Amino acid sequence: MNKSPSSFARPASSVLLASLVLPGLAALAAFAPLTASAETAPEQTTVSVKYGNYSDSQANWDRVKVNAAQVYVQAPIAGEWSIEASGVADNVSGATPYAHTQKSGASGGGKVGMSDERHAGDVKITRYLPRAAVSASLAYSTEHDYQSTAVGLDARWSTDDNNRTWTLGYGAAHDTIDNSYSGGSITGKHKNTQEFMGGVTQVLTPTDIAQFNLTRSLGSGYYDDPYKNYDSRPDQRKAWIGMARWNHYVGAFDASIRTSYRHYSDSFGVASHTAGVEWVQPVGRWTLTPGVRYYSQSAANFYFDPVLNAQGQYDALGTLLRATSLSGNKSADQRLAAFGAVTLSMKASYAFTPSLVADVKYERYRQSAALHLGGAGSPGLDAFKASFMQVGLSYRF
Repeated sequence: MNKSPSSFARPASSVLLASLVLPGLAALAAFAPLTASAETAPEQTTVSVKYGNYSDSQANWDRVKVNAAQVYVQAPIAGEWSIEASGVADNVSGATPYAHTQKSGASGGGKVGMSDERHAGDVKITRYLPRAAVSASLAYSTEHDYQSTAVGLDARWSTDDNNRTWTLGYGAAHDTIDNSYSGGSITGKHKNTQEFMGGVTQVLTPTDIAQFNLTRSLGSGYYDDPYKNYDSRPDQRKAWIGMARWNHYVGAFDASIRTSYRHYSDSFGVASHTAGVEWVQPVGRWTLTPGVRYYSQSAANFYFDPVLNAQGQYDALGTLLRATSLSGNKSADQRLAAFGAVTLSMKASYAFTPSLVADVKYERYRQSAALHLGGAGSPGLDAFKASFMQVGLSYRF
């Protein structure tokens, strides 16, 4: 029996994703389920719990570890409404590099210990109408030196044949940065972000469905990293984010292939490309989903490279002199450098019953200047590696 590709799109815990990345419209555009169908309220309540572990390293030096517990609930209300809520609590420990990513730059007093806890939660209410739905959401996240509050509105509506769905969304976030608790000098700094998103999802054939979203992000306020010396950034960051996705059902294998491409560019001068592909293969009660994702970005206009000696090694004194000689905006933050990255992933889920599903996911990430698209990226960057493991259980009743 030939199935519509939309039938292979699993329900996404979009509220849970929003709690992990605020304000979230850009993130939601990337992870929202790829469907084009009539909007109907859920008939059952869904409860999901997940636990994740993240760790990263550079040059055989273990840096950051994160343990996170998450819970997500979606429930119907009176047949025409639904409510979604999620919460996440994570613990972060490790160390951050002093400058760039060279291990030599993270030793001799440059290695800053880090330990923090984050708690986040959000709620989303949706009203379902004939061939349409309107949602409002509120999210909050707090750490010892950072607080964020976000709100969101979105509307989506389908054509009479349910082959096309339009989406409009708006999100706003207000962040407060204050590191005086840990002995820092930054108090009462703020950052505000607004995001506007429009998109369309289209059924192309009985086995193909595509989606395109465009997001405009407008941010202003404090963007400096208070834990890095010689870090001064513009007080405005404007970005365009385009996301295209295509799902295809492969009847010969009773499987589906999911592909995506995301382009990002902002006023910092950072431009990035992200391309990914997943293969979703049901095997009895199991569903196996291997995937690969490639990412590449250019350096920010104000990022400065480290100084290297004749042997190509990190020159701490030379880099310090370069930093002090620069005026205006400047940063040695590795996240603003030019680099590329590859992520390999595998997810396996098992349906004990149609209502009870367990899953486990593992991702392995590698980042380096050599993986930069079109040639070498920023010099003096040690290869960065990370792994992520998550287990979960979902129940519907």
